[in-house]
This record gives sequence, structure tokens and C-alpha cells, in this order.
Amino acid sequence: MEALEKRREHVIALFRIVVGLLFACHGAATLFDVLGGPHGAAPAFAAWPGWWAAVVQLVGGTLVLCGLATRTAAILCSGSMAYAYFVEHQPDGLFPIQNGGESAAMFCWSFLLVAALGPGRWSLASRLRPRRGDDGRRTTRTLPADTPTSA
Repeated sequence: MEALEKRREHVIALFRIVVGLLFACHGAATLFDVLGGPHGAAPAFAAWPGWWAAVVQLVGGTLVLCGLATRTAAILCSGSMAYAYFVEHQPDGLFPIQNGGESAAMFCWSFLLVAALGPGRWSLASRLRPRRGDDGRRTTRTLPADTPTSA
């Protein structure tokens, strides 16, 4: 278990990246008729809730994928999937296996987990904000000693 704990931040980052990518693909499929197209009829421009849900999927999924405004985007994505589940799926049956809402439920809980855990490593936000030392002052980034540099 110690080996897994050492890689915790990497696993969180990979989880965030995969969930964000899959969610963004749903939005792109609906809005741009790519990747197999939308599930069902394509919504008209600005039609509620389909078109707006696709925008949230594309933009929110991309932000989570990149690790920018991760917690805020993940909360928005989680909420949109909770709405989808309770408004679109739950009236057809109590359990997700009955009502076809498995993906909505899984995305909802996955994004809630991302919001709670944060972006992990490999987020653009961590690259954009300056590092702080133990004393709270900015520090410069240095390359590890074994990293080759160009001349």
C-alpha cells in the first residue's frame, strides 16, 4: 500500500485528466456532430437544457482536463450531471441501471471527487502560479540535476 500512497497525486491527476477528457468528448459530440455525434437529436442553438448541457460538458470537461479552475469547473459539471440524472433519468426508474442514468451518476460522483481532491499533479494552474518556499516567498523553478538543458 505504501507504493500506492507514493503515487497518490499522480493517480488523482490521471483520474482528473481522463474524466475531463471523456466529459469534453460528450460536449464536442453534441455541439459539433463529431465522435459519433450526439446521443439522440442534436439540440438547437441555445435550447434548454440540451445545448447548455453540451456547453458545460465541453467547457467544464476541458477545464478539468487541463487543471484550470478545477474545483469550480468540477462542481459545475457534477451539478449538471445531478440535474440530468434527477430530471431526465430518475422519472424512468429508481436505480441507474433501470433508467439509463449510469453515466450521469458516474460523472456526477466523479466530478464531486475531483472537486474534493483538487487537480493533483500535472495541472496548468500549478504551472501558472508561482511556487512559494517555506517562508512564504516566491521561489524560482529549477530543473533537476539530471535534466539536460539546451545550449
